[in-house]
Amino acid sequence: MVEDRDGAFTEWAQRTAQQLRGTAYLLCGDWHTADDVVQDALVRVYERWHRIRPEAATSYARRVVATSAVDRSRKPWRREVPSDVLPDRPSGPHDDGPDYDVVSALAELPSRQRAVLVLRFFDDLSVDDTARVLGITPGTVKSSTSRGLDRLRELMRTPVLAGLDEEKP
Repeated sequence: MVEDRDGAFTEWAQRTAQQLRGTAYLLCGDWHTADDVVQDALVRVYERWHRIRPEAATSYARRVVATSAVDRSRKPWRREVPSDVLPDRPSGPHDDGPDYDVVSALAELPSRQRAVLVLRFFDDLSVDDTARVLGITPGTVKSSTSRGLDRLRELMRTPVLAGLDEEKP
């Protein structure tokens, strides 16, 4: 029985880990922290695997990732210290369009707005699903989405059009 449980969990984790890692990266803005958040989420899912319905495992893990990332951003001793030295970036031909750094812009947002935008537009969750994952009301999701997109527009100095026509009040 334990082998079946471990096998099912391992199969699920292999299918889901990369998606969770991408979500965590957009929430944290740092691959190392994202890896830590995903690892914590996988441990929590494994500990509860026998109680989680297989179809709900990804939703549960996404919730753990989102809440862990938000919690980490609120704890001052876990925040990274800014550095004057920027990491090297690969050079190469760029396309004709502008070079937007959405991850840096997301990092400037308050943690709840960042979490709402990542879940809504990266993970493609509905307003209700996002509210359920974050444990907030749908109205809070809508207002956080609106404020977050406004702030992204300001930070990126260009219109952010993602999802504006999806839901009319």
